[in-house]
Amino acid sequence: MALQRADRVAFILKGYPRLSETFIAQEIAALERRGLEILIVSLRHPTERRTHPVHAEIRAPLLYLPEYLYREPGRVLRAWRAVRHWPTYREARSVWLRDLVRDPTPNRVRRFGQAMVLARELPDDVGHLHVHFLHTPGSVTRYAAILRGLAWSASAHAKDIWTTPEWEKREKLESCAWLVTCTETNREHLAALAPPGRVELVYHGLDLKRFPARAGQRPPRDGRDANDPVVILSVGRLVEKKGNDVLLEALARLPAALHWRLVHVGGGPLARRLARRATALGIAERIAWRGALAQVEVLAEYRAADLFALASRIARDGDRDGLPNVLVEAQSQGIACVATTVSAIPELIRHAVTGMLVAPESPDQLARALEALITDPVRRHALGEAGRARVSAEFALEVNLDRLARKFGLGRATERGAEFAAE
Repeated sequence: MALQRADRVAFILKGYPRLSETFIAQEIAALERRGLEILIVSLRHPTERRTHPVHAEIRAPLLYLPEYLYREPGRVLRAWRAVRHWPTYREARSVWLRDLVRDPTPNRVRRFGQAMVLARELPDDVGHLHVHFLHTPGSVTRYAAILRGLAWSASAHAKDIWTTPEWEKREKLESCAWLVTCTETNREHLAALAPPGRVELVYHGLDLKRFPARAGQRPPRDGRDANDPVVILSVGRLVEKKGNDVLLEALARLPAALHWRLVHVGGGPLARRLARRATALGIAERIAWRGALAQVEVLAEYRAADLFALASRIARDGDRDGLPNVLVEAQSQGIACVATTVSAIPELIRHAVTGMLVAPESPDQLARALEALITDPVRRHALGEAGRARVSAEFALEVNLDRLARKFGLGRATERGAEFAAE
């Protein structure tokens, strides 16, 4: 079901802007270039001072909802006083109360409060709601859509799929007009819970204008020169599902005579624990923890690296990666990648053709794969070039955006969109 191109669309996000969600920002910017009028609604204020260049290109106005209801009681009360008289209020409250019985948490209460504020403050020219992430933002969007009598749609990604109860996924999939998700693994799972034709695969795609191919070949480092070690890069939040502890264990298993250094980009709650583990393993002096970086800085790290590693795993709460965008970014720069077979990563990396795949939770396998590529710059180059070619052909933004644009009633880039991009 596609929209009729008319009204503005509200994009509901958990937080905006966020350094770790470049894929959402590039999607919004690309849809604006095609002429879609957008309002960004955020459940949370930003927690990072830095932004990516793409955020400066986005023209959509911002509406921040109360992050915690007790901090803006007047705003919440005004919303309730208004919406409780609407004919849709009884249905929305009934749906929320049914959810609350099954999920009696403060977060569930907050979702309805945010939904009432959104419903009251939503501009009249917004004719459709679209949410990124099916869990908390999806609930706020569903309740607000009922209150306003609007259709809603969703983009589902990773944690929001695998940590949401099945009953909730089924009911949201029944309620929404359509849903897109970024991996075939996700699509199969959600399609089994949804009405026929409700769920569609749309890869995020990478804006290759922001990630142009690296000029020239990388130095043929092979780990023998202590003064010129092989640079291994890993990018991702320091959280359980990224398997950074497994990567550290694998690096500690490499031969002592092999010279390498690890550069890690990304912040997260496990930063101190992982730094202590690196010290205990005796490899701390070989690691540079860069923290969260803006996109231009991350691109520079991709171009300086010889090898990319990501040890994704399924976390204890079920959370897992979908198809990590950092792997697509790394391959766009011709870097040989070593990753695990978790979730949809094999949809991108073809083992021994466009990269190397190992089992999750296996530091020994990961160490062997890393050692093989550290010592073989010719093979690294071949895998990197094969990965770059596949990303260009199948994972470029515009190729995949066409399918999403049609959902919003858009065609290919319009004259207006071209002018927009040129300004």
